[in-house]
Amino acid sequence: MRRSEIRNHLLETALRLFNQHGYHATGIDLIIAEAGVAKTTLYRHFETKEDLILAALERRDEQDRDAMRAFVEQRTKDPVERLLATFDFLEAWFRDEHFRGCIFMSAAGEHKETVNPVFQAAVLHKRLSLAYFEELAHAARVAEPKRLAAEMNMLHEGAIAVAQMTRNVEPARQAKQMATQLLATEARSAVASVS
Repeated sequence: MRRSEIRNHLLETALRLFNQHGYHATGIDLIIAEAGVAKTTLYRHFETKEDLILAALERRDEQDRDAMRAFVEQRTKDPVERLLATFDFLEAWFRDEHFRGCIFMSAAGEHKETVNPVFQAAVLHKRLSLAYFEELAHAARVAEPKRLAAEMNMLHEGAIAVAQMTRNVEPARQAKQMATQLLATEARSAVASVS
C-alpha cells in the first residue's frame, strides 16, 4: 500500500473502532491489530493518539456533511423541501447497521474540557452543520434564517440522541413532522406580514 492508502486505512479503521467502542476504550494496540500494521507505521502517520482522533474526526466531518448535502440536493430542488429532506437523511443514517449515535457528541463527552482539541473538533463539526441549516434557511427565504436554522439543528440533535438510545428511525420521522409544523408557521407568518 502507498503511504496515503495506509493513512486512509488507519483513519477508517480508527473511525470504525471509535464508533464501536468509544475513544478511551479503543487503544492503539487494538487499532494496529485491526489495521494489520506495525505500531511504528501508525506513529509515522500520527504522532499521538490524539492526532489520530483529530484526523479521524476531520475526515468524518467532511464525509458526513458532504453526504447530507449530496442526499438533499438529489432529493429535491425546492428550498423548503430541502430543509425537510435533511430529516430523511437522518432516517437513512439511523437505518444503517453501524449507527451508534453521533461520534462528535461521543468525542465531546469523552473529552469534556472545552479547551481540549478533540472537544473543539466536535464543536467545529456542530457549527458547520448549523451553518448548512442556515444556508438552507436563507435559500428558503424564511424571515429569520438564523433562528430557524437553530431550531432545525435542535431537532436534528434531539433525534440523533433519541435514536442512539432507541435504535430505530422514529425520532427522524417525529423531528421531520415538527420541522414541517415550524415551516408551516413560518409560511403563515410571512403571509400575515404581507397582508
